[in-house]
Amino acid sequence: MKEKWSFFTIGLLSGILAAALVMAALERRADSSGSGARVLKLAHNLESSHPVHAGMEFMKKRIEELSGGRLRIDIYSGGALGSETKCIEQLQNGSLDMAKASSAQLGMFVPQFQTLALPYLFRDHGHYWRVLDSKVGDKFLSFARAKNMYGLCFYDAGSRSFYTTKKPIRTPGDLSGMKIRVMNSRTDMETIDALGASPTPISSGETYTSMAQGVVDGAENNIPTYYLSGHCEVAKYFTEDEHSSIPDVLVISQKTWNDLPQEDRQIILKAARESSKFQRQLWEKFESEARGALAKKGVEFIVPDKSLFAEKTRRVYDSRKGTESGALVDEIRAVE
Repeated sequence: MKEKWSFFTIGLLSGILAAALVMAALERRADSSGSGARVLKLAHNLESSHPVHAGMEFMKKRIEELSGGRLRIDIYSGGALGSETKCIEQLQNGSLDMAKASSAQLGMFVPQFQTLALPYLFRDHGHYWRVLDSKVGDKFLSFARAKNMYGLCFYDAGSRSFYTTKKPIRTPGDLSGMKIRVMNSRTDMETIDALGASPTPISSGETYTSMAQGVVDGAENNIPTYYLSGHCEVAKYFTEDEHSSIPDVLVISQKTWNDLPQEDRQIILKAARESSKFQRQLWEKFESEARGALAKKGVEFIVPDKSLFAEKTRRVYDSRKGTESGALVDEIRAVE
């Protein structure tokens, strides 16, 4: 009898523990104020003053308005929850609800997104947004579903150009023998290699120190990030070759998405798409202001002949002929 009672007690305690764990999980998703709001965590690695962060703040406000406070978004900026790679991994296992990632970084998990990181892919910035706002853009967002994520929208991340510490880059030949910090992206590394430099993957948080200590001779990024990260303090030459225009992507965990009622999904999708349009207007204004601030800091802007750089990157496309990526390039270039 004593033994039976022990087994009964163990079973009862196990049941209580399981129930407690379920309740704890539910409570983690609820507002600590007791309002019962569903709280979604969103993480990214940019500064809170960045225009992409402002776009997500706009989305947060709209979601909370449209849901009548039923949904709440908590945004963790500056890599508080880990690098973009770590955040994507958390999305996939369901421990994080939402994240912003560069298409290049997302491409490590969803290969099709690497196509958006190809050099000189878009004819101009107008073409860039016509593609991303079209069915082709929706097609790219849908690719994330195969990897336990759901693509919500694109954010403007401008064009990436070189900035260096010791000498300016005026032609591709000037890159010869230089070590350039890049994202951990196969396409990004191929592009920099084709242009004659040595691509060196380093995390965004270590880029400033790496340039200051001479580990690398420079890096490549857009103007707002170059300014806000403080990289302009150690790399005073900015060459506007604009070798790639890689959009940021807002994604949500498939686990979270599946757990939301249809009404809440539509609210999130609507707010995300609205925030994309809001953010791209902010980007243009902020980039102009950042350019002015950089000039006052003594940054030298170099405007090279982009055709020389584009010609050197042709081999990056040659290796994709006859592949899915090559077909996606054709679809992008077919957009008027």
